[in-house]
Amino acid sequence: MDLEQRLDAVVDAARAERRIVGAVLMVRRRGEVLYEKALGMADREAGRPMQMDAIFRLSSLTKPIVAATVLALVDAGKLRLDDPVTRHLPEFRPRMADDSTPEITIHHLLTHTSGLSSASILSEEETAAGVNKWRLDTAEILRRMADMPLLFAPGTGWSYGPSIDVLGVIAGNLVGGTLEDAIRQYVADPLGMSDTRFTVTDASRLAAAYANEDNGAVLMGDPHSVPNPFGGIATYDPGRIFDAEAFQSGGGGMAGTGPDFVNLLETIRSGGGAILKPATLAMGLANQTPQLTQSQAPGWGFSYFGAWLDDPALAGSPAAQGTNRWGGIYGHNWFFDPSQELSVISMSNTGLEGCDGPFKARCATLCMPASSGCRRAGQLVVSGQPEALNAHRDLEHQRHQGTPSYPADLAGPGKAGHRGVAGDQIGRRGVSPRRDRGAWL
Repeated sequence: MDLEQRLDAVVDAARAERRIVGAVLMVRRRGEVLYEKALGMADREAGRPMQMDAIFRLSSLTKPIVAATVLALVDAGKLRLDDPVTRHLPEFRPRMADDSTPEITIHHLLTHTSGLSSASILSEEETAAGVNKWRLDTAEILRRMADMPLLFAPGTGWSYGPSIDVLGVIAGNLVGGTLEDAIRQYVADPLGMSDTRFTVTDASRLAAAYANEDNGAVLMGDPHSVPNPFGGIATYDPGRIFDAEAFQSGGGGMAGTGPDFVNLLETIRSGGGAILKPATLAMGLANQTPQLTQSQAPGWGFSYFGAWLDDPALAGSPAAQGTNRWGGIYGHNWFFDPSQELSVISMSNTGLEGCDGPFKARCATLCMPASSGCRRAGQLVVSGQPEALNAHRDLEHQRHQGTPSYPADLAGPGKAGHRGVAGDQIGRRGVSPRRDRGAWL
């Protein structure tokens, strides 16, 4: 079977097993469309089929969009990567447990090495009373973030916390408006990403949100909690995308489409296009955490856009060194392999299967060039077998056992991954809003 048949079969099987309700998959190599389909249902209960222009809750797919915006602001001379955060947010001064106040830079925020805590910004009483954290004003959200002790000195560890939310506030301030204003000015409008917004541009195209349970995917409530594969709880907040007054979370608050996102990936592939200088893009795609023996998982570092594959053998991945990837808790995954000029986006309306289940692993593996000795010039061939996939998933499950409960949606309480390792420092696992930080095949 060719790539189209194999990917069709993976989606069909996931749908038949009620693990995925609907999905949009796009695969491009050197700009050539290898696969581009909408499959399944956008809204199962309404009988609405999935369409290519379906709008999804992007969750952490928001992060690389914000990263591109920040790098474009660097190109425009509006900030520097080594700027202290206090240059742009003078009151934002988180402290260490010993009450010292280390300098956090833009670089630290982009790489999740800031040390910012992901603990809830709401008190137990506020949580019990149902206080909506997204309706707190920006200054109050930043104050509460800064009041929590840093997990480590900036640059000495890796933790998946609210760093990109802080970056988003800075980006909005630099254009005299909101984060969406900055994104539109520097990324979305130049690339024609007309549905990439912090609200839904067309509710008739919004994919319903589903969650995996024992008997198959169910329509999410609001909020909706499900056990994750690593011993914790994932809590979704699908109604937030309809709240135009909610805090614009750079960590995961946007909505958008597969075609919009692939436009960004293809701009990255082609050298930055209308939004980034080639040298800036190359820097953004490079490993930016070389001081850590690992960031989110063995064999992985971190770029400004997402996880950066350093050691494929150690990571147990068939991808090439330098591959960038990330995902979104509502059911998404993307990767970009510079060596093959390969861009892949898988967007589904089903979590956690679409971002952490066999569906993700099988789609990604089918899209990868074969491992050494099996690569065919100009072709994509299957590069993994079920036994290898199962062994790899077992390994990742062992790495993440004991992960505490976490909120999955956007940038709420608990948004941190396990600590990266600096030198011989022992990393620890923290609260993890999604297991999209390393292994994905």
